[in-house]
Amino acid sequence: MMSQTNKIKLVLLVHEGSAQTNLKAIGNAIYKNKINAEISAVISRKEDTLSTIERILPDYICLCGWKKTIPNKVIKKYKNKILNLHPGLIPDTLDKNAKKIRNPDNTEALWNKGMYGNRAIANFLDKKATFAGSSVHFLTLNFDFGPVLGRTFEQIKTDDTIESLYLRLKKKENELYVKVLEKLTS
Repeated sequence: MMSQTNKIKLVLLVHEGSAQTNLKAIGNAIYKNKINAEISAVISRKEDTLSTIERILPDYICLCGWKKTIPNKVIKKYKNKILNLHPGLIPDTLDKNAKKIRNPDNTEALWNKGMYGNRAIANFLDKKATFAGSSVHFLTLNFDFGPVLGRTFEQIKTDDTIESLYLRLKKKENELYVKVLEKLTS
C-alpha cells in the first residue's frame, strides 16, 4: 500500500449535471492504488475555483468535463499542471507545416478544436471520419491546445449514432486519463 504522505494532491473540476465518468474513473483508480494521489477537492462551481486551488496548492488540476474558462493567471501559475481531456486528436505542434496526427488507418485525424461533448462526436460522424479519438493534454493559453500526454482512438462503425460512439469513446477516455495520471504520479 502507498504511503499517504507521498501522495500527489489532485483537484478535479467537474461540470454540474454531467455523468462525471472521468471523476469516477480517477477515483476508482486511486482506490485500487493505480494512481499515487489523493483527491483534495472536487469543484463544480466556478466561484469556488480560485480560492480552493489557492488554499490546497495541488500538484495537478484535472478538468473532468469542466465547461468553464480557466483564468489565464491560473494557467500561467500551474503551467504543465492542468490536465484536460479533449474529444479530438490534438496535434503535437501548432506549426501548420508539421506532420498531421494520423488515425490507425492512416487517414488524417480530426482535432475538433473548440468542440466538446455531443458536438465533437457529431463532427466525427458529419465529417465521415473513420476514427474518433481523444487526447489528454496540459492546458495552455492557446485554446484547446497544449503538450499532449496521450491519445486514444475508437473506430467508427457504419451504424454509429452520437450516443453509441460517445459511449465507446468515453470508456477509452476514462482509461486514457487514468494511464496518464498513473505515469505522472509514479
